[in-house]
Amino acid sequence: MPRPTLSDTAMSAAERQARYRAARAAGTPVIRRFRPAQPQSRARRWHDAVAELLALQAQYAQWLDAMPDSLKSTATAEALNAICDLDLSELQAIEPPKGFGRD
Repeated sequence: MPRPTLSDTAMSAAERQARYRAARAAGTPVIRRFRPAQPQSRARRWHDAVAELLALQAQYAQWLDAMPDSLKSTATAEALNAICDLDLSELQAIEPPKGFGRD
């Protein structure tokens, strides 16, 4: 989607440069958004997602251990137990395919 125009006619290169210099002189902060040079592969994204799940499971286990005994029979404790009981080692052992021509 193209950026909206500021006026009815396009600016010349000199007008664009003058606007740029005026903004720098006024101290307007420069906001730059960079995209990663190479998007991550599906295999890398898979490994990152599994690592995030393992980290979350460890945090939920700490939460469950820190929970007082009076709250051990609540729905929250049951949900935490269900999360902690999941075996994520099977996900960790999976090696996704690299794709066509990269096997």
